[in-house]
Amino acid sequence: MGSHISNVRPDPDPELVQIADYVLEYVVDSPEAYDTARYCLMDTLGCGLLALKYPECTKLMGPTVPGAILPGGARVPGTEWELEPVQAAFNIGCMIRWLDYNDTWLAAEWGHPSDNLGGILAVADYLSRQREQKNKQPLTMHDVLTAMIKAHEIQGIYALENSFNRLGIDHVILVRLASTAVVTALLGGTREQVINAVSNAWLDGGALRTYRHAPNTGSRKSWAAGDATSRAVRHALFAMKNEMGYPSALTASTWGFYDVVRQGKPFVIEQSFASYVMEHVLFKISFPAEFHAQTAVEAAITLHGQIKDRMDEIKEVKLTTHESAIRIIDKQGPLNNPADRDHCLQYMTAIGLIFGNLTADHYEDDIAQDPRIDALRDKMTVVEDPRYTKEYLDPDKRSIANAVQVIFTDGSSTDNVEVEYPVGHRRRRAEGIPLLVDKFRDNLLTRFSDHQAGEIMELCLDYDRLIATPVPQFMAAFRP
Repeated sequence: MGSHISNVRPDPDPELVQIADYVLEYVVDSPEAYDTARYCLMDTLGCGLLALKYPECTKLMGPTVPGAILPGGARVPGTEWELEPVQAAFNIGCMIRWLDYNDTWLAAEWGHPSDNLGGILAVADYLSRQREQKNKQPLTMHDVLTAMIKAHEIQGIYALENSFNRLGIDHVILVRLASTAVVTALLGGTREQVINAVSNAWLDGGALRTYRHAPNTGSRKSWAAGDATSRAVRHALFAMKNEMGYPSALTASTWGFYDVVRQGKPFVIEQSFASYVMEHVLFKISFPAEFHAQTAVEAAITLHGQIKDRMDEIKEVKLTTHESAIRIIDKQGPLNNPADRDHCLQYMTAIGLIFGNLTADHYEDDIAQDPRIDALRDKMTVVEDPRYTKEYLDPDKRSIANAVQVIFTDGSSTDNVEVEYPVGHRRRRAEGIPLLVDKFRDNLLTRFSDHQAGEIMELCLDYDRLIATPVPQFMAAFRP
């Protein structure tokens, strides 16, 4: 039987066009978005600098093979590396995501929009240094903040109503999408080139979430976003060479993304792109914990003083949470590595109860061997509160609620400590920003002298000066 499929090349899918028009034409006019982006930049780089303390992270960094450096290329903050932009994007993306300690977006899909900074910074620095060599104007940090706002928006709006995790696909697919679009625009891509690049990003399909879930949880979840944003830079660079695109990458019958991955269902996009996501993004300020557990850890630390001297008397720890937390981080049995532990609701809550704090070091093997942790995990029960689940998805609330209560063998109990919004939530922004600034300063001091850290702080806290700073000058400030 002959084929009845037309070989006439169609117009680009509307979803591709919408993204291209947004990154090329939309003018961001929200002071709140720009100010939040500045704090996001600070927090993201600070978390990356802190990650450089951990050999499991730094062993993956540098050039792909020894010696493959590029003098005058893109620089990796906190290091001496100068690399071609694809590998630089991986390096920056890897270090900023390693500790799972900066911004988060929670909806039908979740993720970390700051992951896009890996590609944005790498390309902005590389492109600007190339321009300077030709006596042309470099990009400024205002351009970087604009790209961050737009990358946040693309990733976050797609995440609102479209779950990839329920299909077994990892959320970094949206990092690749957003980074591809904004990086191609930074490079000066035309509308057609942005569409071509984005179409190729969709054709990559999606990484499986296997590495985020028991019994396979592992360190790939810490470099998956670096991989995604670096892949985006490759697509952007190819597009700038006029590599062809695939106009019905999403809608092609049988072979398109919708039929292959989404059982024929198109994306649901219920609001236009603007600056909503950056304005509402969540910051991880208090703890390097998977975001669905942030409020549980805060509640546990609140209870620490009441239970620290009664550990042997604990009969049960009741955790009340929302459906997403149960699906992602409710975990029993052995925990095999730090990546396993920072995605376990019970482990993170136990650390808060026992130590009255939670830092990245609490996930390492020496602390994980403390027998009190697993003994306490064994006494935990996790239950869903339907109200928590409903308000987690409510666009006017976006709560991430958890409650913790400890019951003792004599029948007495602590209060049921409920925390609905973490410190990094927009509803607690005024409380959180001073803490975020302190966190940034502390993270700078893990890598730089008091003087250098002070100069960086002075630059980042002066908004007008920051946005006027050429990207190469900004990146130079982060050289050790």
